[in-house]
Parts: sequence; structure tokens; C-alpha cells
Amino acid sequence: MLQTLSRAFKMIGLKPSERFTAAWDTRAICQTLVTLSIWYCRGVLRRAFFKKSHGIVLIGKGVTIRHSRHLSVGKNFVAESGCEISCLSSGGMVFGDNVTVGSFAIIRPTNNYGGPVGEGLKVGDNSNIGPFSYIGCSGLIEIGNNVMISPRVSIYAENHNFGDTGVPMKSQGVSRHRVKIEDDCWIASNSVILAGVTVGTGSVIAAGSVVTKDVAPFSVVAGNPARVIRARK
Repeated sequence: MLQTLSRAFKMIGLKPSERFTAAWDTRAICQTLVTLSIWYCRGVLRRAFFKKSHGIVLIGKGVTIRHSRHLSVGKNFVAESGCEISCLSSGGMVFGDNVTVGSFAIIRPTNNYGGPVGEGLKVGDNSNIGPFSYIGCSGLIEIGNNVMISPRVSIYAENHNFGDTGVPMKSQGVSRHRVKIEDDCWIASNSVILAGVTVGTGSVIAAGSVVTKDVAPFSVVAGNPARVIRARK
């Protein structure tokens, strides 16, 4: 069975010999390949409704993809079990090659029950969105290449207006501001990145940080609000 599954995955571009070390026993490899086979079959069915898709698409159990005609994915796109991707947006959802959306992550540019249409999300090659993360892309969010986003990270591209004390804040609408995370960044777990922020190339956002202003390239920031604690160069 293992040889059959291995041959099947080689045909679609996945090489088990490159993905499993000697510490993996035969049973564990078989179980994993069977799971990936099921995810692959789901991907074959679901990608037919995407705007664009290239290469392999793997879809886990219980994945919700709304308005998938606005979704474009590159090679080797993975949507892990339980994640939610709402694609209705003016710029669409665009994912590069080798992108993973983690389990139970939520990507939402537009309210599921109507309201203004958001601007969307662009993710570069070899980047991932961690499990249980929230990406609120009503304003445009751009994530570069080779970006690691850890579990439970929140990124918001809008702020609620609250200037008029005579009107409930909920009725004052929002202001949208672009968020940009440049190439080769690591956003550690439980971090929050707020609207209007640019995180420069090669930067590290420490766990639990709240980023309220731009981060210079190759910086390590931490705290609430986040401050530079050292430079990588």
C-alpha cells in the first residue's frame, strides 16, 4: 500500500522520500498519505470553482470557502481542516505557490451577512497563515514571500470610527488602512498587527506583541505597544 501511495503522490509532484525522515515508521507514513489523498480529492472537486488554480490543491475536513470565484491559488495550496476563507472582495484572494492556511484560521474581507465589500488579501510564495489566526482584510493586506505567521495571530486592516460621541460607535463605520508584511518575516504567536502598519523585510515580531506602527527592516520588536529590542543586522 505504501508503495502504491508513494507512486501516486510522485505523479502529482509530492515526493514522500523528501518529506518523511527515518523517524517516521511505515504505519505513520501510510496514515499521513491516506489523509493527504483524501485532501487531494477534495481539492480536485473544490478547485473547479476557483478563479485560478495551479498545481496541487489540498483541502482538509470542514473547510469553508465562500465566494470561491474570487480565489486564485498557486502551486501546492493547502487549506487545513476547519479553516474559513471568505473571498468576496474588490481585489480578491490571491495566494502564491506553497501557501498553507492553518486549521481554524479565519480570513474575512467582508461580513458574511452583507455590508460593504472589503479589499482583500495577497500572499506571496512559501508563506503560511498559522492555525486559529484571524486576518481581517476589509482594507488591503499584503503578505510577502517566505513569511511565517504563527498560531493565533490577528491582523486588522480597519479601525472603528469613534469621533462623534452623540452617535453609537457601532453606527459610525470604519476607516480602512493597508497592512503590508514584507518578505522573510516571522510573526510569532498571539501577536496583533493593527491597521496601517508596514512590517519591514526580515523582521521578527515577538510572541504577544501589539504592533501599532511601522517596523523597520531586520528589526526584532516586542511588547504592547511593540518596540524595537534589537536589530538583526
